Amino acid sequence: MRVAVIGAGIIGVCTAYELAADGHEVTVFERGSGVAGGTSFANAGVIAPGYVTPWAAPGMPAKVLRHLFSRHAPVRLGSLGGVLREAPWLWRWWRACRPEVHAANRTRMHRLARYSRNQLDGLTARLRLDYERSSGYLVLLRGDADLALARPGIKQLSELGVPFALLDAERARRIEPGLSDETPLRAAIHLAQDGVGNCRQFAHLLRQEAQQLGAQFRFDDAVRALRPGTTVVIDAARGALTVDAVVVCAGPKAGVLLRPIGLKLPLARVWGYSLTAPLRHVDGHGLLGPRSALMDERFKVAISRLGQRVRVAGSAEIGGRSGHFDPKALATLYRVLHDWFPGATQIANAQRWKGARPMLPDGPPVLGTSGRPGIWLNLGHGSSGWALAAGSARVLADQLAGRAPAIDTEGLGIDRLERRR
Repeated sequence: MRVAVIGAGIIGVCTAYELAADGHEVTVFERGSGVAGGTSFANAGVIAPGYVTPWAAPGMPAKVLRHLFSRHAPVRLGSLGGVLREAPWLWRWWRACRPEVHAANRTRMHRLARYSRNQLDGLTARLRLDYERSSGYLVLLRGDADLALARPGIKQLSELGVPFALLDAERARRIEPGLSDETPLRAAIHLAQDGVGNCRQFAHLLRQEAQQLGAQFRFDDAVRALRPGTTVVIDAARGALTVDAVVVCAGPKAGVLLRPIGLKLPLARVWGYSLTAPLRHVDGHGLLGPRSALMDERFKVAISRLGQRVRVAGSAEIGGRSGHFDPKALATLYRVLHDWFPGATQIANAQRWKGARPMLPDGPPVLGTSGRPGIWLNLGHGSSGWALAAGSARVLADQLAGRAPAIDTEGLGIDRLERRR
């Protein structure tokens, strides 16, 4: 088939590769100048299926309100106008926080995340992809209150069959010896099978593999409209193209593209922040900093080792806007990095980043047919795009080919959202 993929973030690149590997004639449309230039550019890079979970969770609304105006709040609000625009999404998110809805969505996301990690490992080994990655994920619990709050999550890890170990501070520091002794550490959750990888590097390598299979990438070419049918007409800035099928992998702007054909997806931009700084080298001590990936559970901030750099990422900003950096959000990232790895980076050379994550209110992405002829969907992965990308792409390619995917896709289709309008 002639298949077009809209969007060249990590979801779009993985989808393009899987479709090309199946023998389709693939064309990728990307409004930017390269792959992984938006939401996928500087994310935390963590791949931890056990911690892929819906943001819509029981007690979350109260938690957000309680910490909303604190200096180091994990969730922040942008401008009043921006928040009001997201009000319908917030209403649906609040409804998705019910225990039974959250439990079902967590199971769906974990199933997809586990499959995706296996797919990612398989691609990495089979194609011999060399990108910055390391194994091990350590969730840091600063005090007794943090440990108590983590207990339900620990129980869920057990219920999902996720291998983990609950460690005391001494054992945790043996795994990550660079952790500061001056910052209190009550306990840590260690997930040895999880880890971190450079999402953007992977996307560039997989793009090359897709091109070798015949996929074409049209950069700086924004899609303006779609006309569904037996064949689909794509109206793009650099000329129209007619194909047999279109897979929409675009980010937050996907809603604007789909609305004219009658698809009103509840997509919101939930902005995330990151800082990336080179590691310092101290004579006699080698490189400082983390060995792999960590999460400060109190502040919901991840710290990742990416080659000779450290990335610290976190915050969820609703109603924000591009180019405006909240000083408090950045201050939280600086604080967490300094608390755990003081002096480990050349912080004056840190690169700051802010990206919009396309998030659906209940958590899981939407995979499969859109209900419109020739239009397929692989979008709405939120902050878990990197952890879900490889599996989502393989599922979508199987669905488009009329094959049964390797995992149960119940609750991952568009019908889930239509039932809850």
